[in-house]
Amino acid sequence: MKFTPPLDSAILIKRYKRFLADITLDDDSERTIHCANTGAMTGCATPGNKVWYSTSDNPKRKYPNSWELTQTSQGDKICINTARANQLAVEAIESGVISELQGYEQLQTEVKYGKENSRIDILLKSENRPKCYIEVKSVTLLDEEREGQGYFPDAVTTRGQKHLRELTEMAQSGSRAVLLFTVLHSGIEKVSPALHIDANYSQLLKYAQERGVEVLCYKAELSSEEIKLVKAIEFSH
Repeated sequence: MKFTPPLDSAILIKRYKRFLADITLDDDSERTIHCANTGAMTGCATPGNKVWYSTSDNPKRKYPNSWELTQTSQGDKICINTARANQLAVEAIESGVISELQGYEQLQTEVKYGKENSRIDILLKSENRPKCYIEVKSVTLLDEEREGQGYFPDAVTTRGQKHLRELTEMAQSGSRAVLLFTVLHSGIEKVSPALHIDANYSQLLKYAQERGVEVLCYKAELSSEEIKLVKAIEFSH
């Protein structure tokens, strides 16, 4: 996914009201930008960090700029715009980067499914194969005391728990069910469920895997010009 034009940089003042952030531009002026991330953003929103933002040409937007990337004091880059995760997953499937998800004839997004009124992020179909249901999650939480260790989720997620129940149901009904972690933090090299943050999610994930849900982790390459998923990394409990 290329940013056209490339992102502009600034310094973060603060994030607030979940969807907003104030930044300082190069000319020392201040600006409020949109933050497309409802999570805790632990380690991703430290005041004084360098950030990058995109600009929309939609005249109806109250805040035309969107926060896209953060650079930590350790030099790691993080994509904080969770809306990018699904876009990156679709691109990586279509370009063949995610080898485990090749060989399907049709790709659909945001398809209603399940008993709990859910929408699957990506649905793959092929005439002679079971349907493949893919739930996409973005991973940005790095354990600063354990080098390269990332966790999901970064806060208790009842929505994520629901998605695991739905995926488990799909797997048990004969379809293929996949939980795809898109790792959007350059410092993360392996992913584990965050038992210390959401024990229920961790237990449901283990239960889901035991009943046929597949877990894939793919890491992104991040810059102010482009983001793309490039390689598989380890997942372990």
